[in-house]
Amino acid sequence: MFNNHHYLIPLLFFLSLIIPRSTSLPPCIGLTYSAPGPTPSPPQPDTLPAQLSTLKINSLRLEDPDPTVIRTFLYTNVTLFLTVPNYLVPTMASNRSSTLRWLYTHVVPFYPRARITTISVGNAFLDSYPQSASSLLPAITNLHLSLRDLGIRKITVSTSFSFVTAISAPFPPSSAQFQEPPGINLIGPLLQFLRDTNSSFLINVYPYNLYRLKSEIPLGIALFQEHPFNFRDDLVTGVRYRNLFDMMIDAVVSAMAVAGYESIPIIVTETGWPSASTAANEVEANPVYAEIYLKGLVKHLRSGIGTPLLKDGVKEVYVYEMFDKKEGSSTSTSATSARSWGVLYANGSTKYSIDFSSSISNYLLEGSWINVALRVLLSSFLVMVLWI
Repeated sequence: MFNNHHYLIPLLFFLSLIIPRSTSLPPCIGLTYSAPGPTPSPPQPDTLPAQLSTLKINSLRLEDPDPTVIRTFLYTNVTLFLTVPNYLVPTMASNRSSTLRWLYTHVVPFYPRARITTISVGNAFLDSYPQSASSLLPAITNLHLSLRDLGIRKITVSTSFSFVTAISAPFPPSSAQFQEPPGINLIGPLLQFLRDTNSSFLINVYPYNLYRLKSEIPLGIALFQEHPFNFRDDLVTGVRYRNLFDMMIDAVVSAMAVAGYESIPIIVTETGWPSASTAANEVEANPVYAEIYLKGLVKHLRSGIGTPLLKDGVKEVYVYEMFDKKEGSSTSTSATSARSWGVLYANGSTKYSIDFSSSISNYLLEGSWINVALRVLLSSFLVMVLWI
């Protein structure tokens, strides 16, 4: 039989080069929810599952968990990320019974019928209560132990940080380190706890806020715009960055590596771009830029390419936030009362045309898994030919 090995091997090698290599699965994309505040027709909690389905989102982060809202998601496919309010953290640190009371109100009546996956003890707690920094880790430990006492082992416990206050010298990313609270050794013991309990490091990442703090940052990099020469190089690592989101994530990766805990997964607990601001100098806070940012973020996350220093990418990303709030009613330490961050208006009506899904079905359609399948088929074909 004619042996055509010599013709097929170069051909298959060429095909393997032109078919892109597989990437990681894209991270889960979710939304942050808190009550939208007084409006003429505020959305009712029982409408939330349908609104999330319309947005193609299966994960919800609750800033100040309301048992009524949690109950709405019983027997659904939506995963829930709960947040312990900052004011409760010192009490939880000193009193295990208060921790159990919170769990008996927000977790025990619903879990596992409600798919609660993560609890953050506070949100950017150190920004709001710097004088109580020493209570943060004891509160986290108490909540973790209380869950174990209740026989609940699949809910992870952590706390979230604000990027601008947690990371020092973020540019270039390779120079980043954690900023410790004055007089408190917190970061090392916390990272050890996260590694021991298979939990994630939680960080609020707002390119908009950093862009406003650093005048040298081009707007295009903050908005995922792919323009010629729209990049910044880290001369230490030789890495080229084309968007600010990746630079901020890699600054966190570098800080964890310096601390000796580079393998801990990262969850972005808040990110977004304001669609409005009452401040006259915040002209970049507008719906056009907000939609550009969100579409660029979703496209980037859905690609599965991760960041230059974190090839598998972040584990989850939560967009801040689901609804606009009336000015002055914001509960987030990362947003100001003068800005509107909602993906939806306060009454629940649509603001943008964005498909937030990051499901495997989208991943298949975008070709990453198809590329893997083609490569497998080509390899199998090569093996069969070589045996002829």
